[in-house]
Amino acid sequence: MTDTETELPVGHDAEHRRTTPRRRWRPSGFSVQSKLLLMLLLTSVVSAAVVGFIGYQSGQSSLRASVFDRLTELRETSTRQTERQAKELQDTMAVYSRGATAVTAMREFKRGFAELADESVSPEQAEQVSEYYSEEFKPLVEKRSDTELDVAGLLPQSNAQTYLQSIYTAPYDSETYSIEVDDAGDGSAWSAASRRHHDFFRDMVTRFGYDDVMLIDLDGTVVYTAYRGVDLGTNILTGPYRESSLTTAFELVTSSHDDDTVIATDFAHYLPSHNEPVAWLMSPIGEPGRIEGVFALQYPIATLNSIVTADGDWEEVGTGATGEVFLAGPDGKMRTDSRLFLEDPERYREAALASGTPLDVVEQALQLGGTTLVQPVGGEGFERAQRGETGTLVQRDYLGNEVLMAYGPVSMPGVHWSIAAKIDTAEAFAPVRAFTRNLVLSTVGIIFLVCLASMFLARMFVRPLRALETGTQRISAGHFDTTLPVTSRDEFGDLTSAFNEMTRNLRLKEELIAQQRKENDELLLSLMPATVVERYREGDEVVAQDHHNVTVLFADIVGLDALSTQLDSNELLSVVNRLFQQFDAAAEHLGVERVRTMRSGYLASCGLNVPRLDNTGRTVDFAIEMDQIIRRFNAETGYDLALRAGIDTGPVSSGLVGRTNIIYDMWGSAVNLAFEAQRGLSQPGIYVTSAVRDATRESRHFVETGEVTVGRGSTTVTEPIWRLTEKS
Repeated sequence: MTDTETELPVGHDAEHRRTTPRRRWRPSGFSVQSKLLLMLLLTSVVSAAVVGFIGYQSGQSSLRASVFDRLTELRETSTRQTERQAKELQDTMAVYSRGATAVTAMREFKRGFAELADESVSPEQAEQVSEYYSEEFKPLVEKRSDTELDVAGLLPQSNAQTYLQSIYTAPYDSETYSIEVDDAGDGSAWSAASRRHHDFFRDMVTRFGYDDVMLIDLDGTVVYTAYRGVDLGTNILTGPYRESSLTTAFELVTSSHDDDTVIATDFAHYLPSHNEPVAWLMSPIGEPGRIEGVFALQYPIATLNSIVTADGDWEEVGTGATGEVFLAGPDGKMRTDSRLFLEDPERYREAALASGTPLDVVEQALQLGGTTLVQPVGGEGFERAQRGETGTLVQRDYLGNEVLMAYGPVSMPGVHWSIAAKIDTAEAFAPVRAFTRNLVLSTVGIIFLVCLASMFLARMFVRPLRALETGTQRISAGHFDTTLPVTSRDEFGDLTSAFNEMTRNLRLKEELIAQQRKENDELLLSLMPATVVERYREGDEVVAQDHHNVTVLFADIVGLDALSTQLDSNELLSVVNRLFQQFDAAAEHLGVERVRTMRSGYLASCGLNVPRLDNTGRTVDFAIEMDQIIRRFNAETGYDLALRAGIDTGPVSSGLVGRTNIIYDMWGSAVNLAFEAQRGLSQPGIYVTSAVRDATRESRHFVETGEVTVGRGSTTVTEPIWRLTEKS
């Protein structure tokens, strides 16, 4: 640091802050304009609130009734379709079971099955059947239902059953079976009956979408199935599937004395159908008074789903985006599939778990591919429907959503189902919210118009004073360009003219102050970095900062002292300014920062306020550029000036020094060494320390030219100095 100091303006010139003055307190508390506005506002708000409340209540009631009517109509339509479908199936069963084809087929299949009782079964056939149960049937059942099967307990129990399953069941995939095969070609009477009658039953199954058709003799033996599955040849009274609803329906049919009896069962899991939910329709086969057997029709859940879901076109039948119709049984579980499950199983999983449905129930539904006999529904609506009641209510559904629901029983022989049509209240009441929103907006609009009208009327009385009050507030906030129009020739006009004269005087003073502030700012920015200026303005007592990697240049113009004897002070100052302006331009171009200048000296740094990885190279380039500037100046003017510069790199500190006369300076070992490198050698040139040489030796050439000593007493350090020899 040198002895030269530059005096700066005192007073930190703190940032200009103005605050808007509070409005003067009035003894009455409110102005006349405020009181008028308040009365009109209260009147309009109360009136609009009353009208809006009445409209909201009326609209909500009407819309709720409309939604319930639509749900009720949807429930009734689905109920009629379900009951009509059941009635048509019952009539179809009655016709088929009394027809000659069914009677003849029953006799021939029963006879053919009896003839196979003594048919020999080879070990290969028995092994083939056993492998089918173990490798085809068992994995598929366990995959879909988490049921661990004991295959040994399911294997055929008679020669006839083993024989038929070995040629009609085991050779085929467990999901396709042999429904397309009329005759296995084994020459048995059973295969002959199949060749004559299988096409009739196959057409019945495929055309109407049934899961299966069975012929069961009076002993309970399944002598024929269309799909020839694992229940072919089994006895439903004594066999492994005797606990199914098929057995219960069979007993009811065979014990009935009515030839037109058609027994329907509720959906239940049926193991031969891979434990999926199935329902049965059963009717006696034979002529009046002589029953030959039982005709069993396996009713698929898909048909029932198709009715209540409108084949997935929920919105087409008026259920909207969240509505649905579904059936439930007396056990409180669904008899059809959930709409959300069919649309997005993953969303169903999340919603069902969030509503409290057990995880194992949800996972079972995902495994089975449906919610029938799995998803519990519960709620007051289904409890009432199970009691035979019909009605509407609002409750939480099985997914935890608040819904509007229309519930009722389904009248079908043999089953006790309930039906519900529901829709989320959020969707159902969306029009109410839209109506409410429009009502609120209209009310706000009316209130706004009333406020505008009242403000206009009030301002008619207080406009002159309010204008002066507003003008005064703007002046207090620093807007000295405020002027008010003189609209009258009375005392208010005189007062307005005096106000305008005052603002003109204040504006002139503000402009003078702003000009002085601008000049101060420019002076400060020319002497120190913007960050230091900011801290200085904020009034920091000590403005200092440490820097770890900075390259420092100390330069002196050799020959300037001799030139001063030839030129007067103005000419000498012109020369110095011209050189320093070019130095500043080169520094800005290369990213070097000027710290301060002396009479013939120039202190600069790189990496001080803007960190740079290549600060050493930039500083050396800047010294070379300074040397070129002086050479060009000599060529233009004929003067004999030269550059002597010292460069070092390392940690430095920077900050403001002094209190009354403030200067921005930089100090540290790197500064001292750069200064000594410049001062300690008399010849012009660019001198660097070993650290600078090591950093730039790949691109510059240096020669050792001497040593300098830095420090005092016992703490002195001798540093070799290198001179830049290359020419740019």
